[in-house]
Amino acid sequence: MSAPDDGRTGPPADPLSVGLGGRTSGTPAGGPAPAGPTGPPPATTPPPQQSPPPRERHTGRAIGRTLALALLIFVTVLLVLFVVFNGQTVQISLVFADVDAPLVLALLIAAVLGGLLVWLAGLVRRARRRNR
Repeated sequence: MSAPDDGRTGPPADPLSVGLGGRTSGTPAGGPAPAGPTGPPPATTPPPQQSPPPRERHTGRAIGRTLALALLIFVTVLLVLFVVFNGQTVQISLVFADVDAPLVLALLIAAVLGGLLVWLAGLVRRARRRNR
């Protein structure tokens, strides 16, 4: 019984295909290759070009950025309307004096002072947690 003939003659094109048929040399499989040229040099195939890994799409991040941008635009429009509709001058009574100032300025100063108080309260709370 003989191996099926696949139509090739000479050494296999791929040196790793030892014992897979088509070998006509008298050397045993796994033995040393015959010295000298026995035919055309084996065809070397270049390694397959590896494409870069597919880029992961961070849809959650893109949606978050879009929502943040939309919120920023919305808040900016509200602030502009706030300034336009609250441009009248009002009298502000301080502890030692009375001041005439635009209403929007008084409201913005009050908002900044309120934010400062919240920030300071957060600092105190964190410091107390650290000391426990």
